[in-house]
Amino acid sequence: MGFLSVSSYRGLVHWQELLLVVSLFNFWCQPTTAQLAIVSTYAAEGKEVLLHVRNKPPDHSVLLWYKGEGTDKNNIIAFLAEKPGMNLRYPVFGRVVLKQDWSLLIKKVTKADEGMYTIVVHLKNSRKEIGFGKLTVYEPELVVSLVASNTTVTENKDSVVLTCNTNALFIHWLFKGMNLKLNERMKVSEDHRSLTINPVKREDSGHYWCEVSNPMGSTESWPVMLDVKFE
Repeated sequence: MGFLSVSSYRGLVHWQELLLVVSLFNFWCQPTTAQLAIVSTYAAEGKEVLLHVRNKPPDHSVLLWYKGEGTDKNNIIAFLAEKPGMNLRYPVFGRVVLKQDWSLLIKKVTKADEGMYTIVVHLKNSRKEIGFGKLTVYEPELVVSLVASNTTVTENKDSVVLTCNTNALFIHWLFKGMNLKLNERMKVSEDHRSLTINPVKREDSGHYWCEVSNPMGSTESWPVMLDVKFE
């Protein structure tokens, strides 16, 4: 980045322009520090998962883990206190275990373990840092089916909604064996579980699939044939 310079017309600098330059200079020169965070993770139900912590600050004295987003004392699930000659860590055994490197091990993960987690680190200078992360728990065995609101429709008159029923985390739509290319008439819901075509055109006629996946694998639904009539 080059040096900032202030030029003026006839030797006059407007005070607002100068203030803007100073503000930008201060912004660019701010020191940057890495943000404490929990690495968001996916885990198969019934397996074990390790929630890692990144950007750990130095000179800490106490750290606390919370289930949920926030620091409600009723949601404390683990803590680590380090002082000269003493190291107090909880829990060390059980289904949830706090590791020495601050990571949290959860055994036999259930859907109840899913959600946000919070870590708070108290520093030796009476300051503290806070970080967040999300655990997503999925069923290891994939289930999927594709249904249509109507499979025989009329061009420029009808609409159709295709719904992908699945327990998978990720959904991808296919048309005639290739990736579906959306247009202004095709809308995919925010969770990608439904595809709406309104109105249908003759070029929309053909087979549709939804391909679903988890970190452990993927599968496809049986195809649905959309028949578009035209007058």
